[in-house]
Amino acid sequence: MRKKFIYFVRHGESELNRERIRQGREGNLSEKGHVQAEAIGLRFKTIPIDIVISSSYPRTLQTAEGINKHLHKEIINSELFIERRNPSEIVGKWADEAEVRKIVDFIDKSYHENNVRYSDEENFEDLRDRAAKAVEFLENRPEKNILVVTHSIFMVMLAAYIVSRDKLTSEEFVRRGAFNPIANTGITLASYDPHHTDSESKGWDLISWNDHPYVQYPMQKMEE
Repeated sequence: MRKKFIYFVRHGESELNRERIRQGREGNLSEKGHVQAEAIGLRFKTIPIDIVISSSYPRTLQTAEGINKHLHKEIINSELFIERRNPSEIVGKWADEAEVRKIVDFIDKSYHENNVRYSDEENFEDLRDRAAKAVEFLENRPEKNILVVTHSIFMVMLAAYIVSRDKLTSEEFVRRGAFNPIANTGITLASYDPHHTDSESKGWDLISWNDHPYVQYPMQKMEE
């Protein structure tokens, strides 16, 4: 099997991103998000891509479809690449509400044990286990060049897992989330070499993070 390259892309701006609402499964791209998706698609016209894999959420599927206008590749959906499930107490609420900030600080910004859970969210261990399954899924795909459209928190977990594997702790994950943000349609590139699976990273290499050139948005849209 040949070395493969995996391009992870965060979805474009969603309407709820713009309004600073904590999201669940639902939520469509904003007009700006559609522009971002097509702009990134133009970049990928010069990059070999064999298949597009997308989270099943509307905002990621819409991003994948916008990109694919320029690629014309098969798109497959996978629940492995959905966003971390938020506690139901914050879904649909404004991010700056005091109670929402308190919960987000607890689950995202404070150091805690690996198995800590606030309520019904995916906790660190749940998310790490899903990242392991997602990595294995990508390893077993036959394609050499794969584009994956996913979400910011899960992208941080994927990168952290690729680097640290089973040694990954919730404390390291919190640090990576704090110091390695990823923009809407930011591109992260990783490689997998099946001939080096005896290495500490099991053949994986994180090449670049959050490659995100400025995307010009039409002036008339900015003024609305």
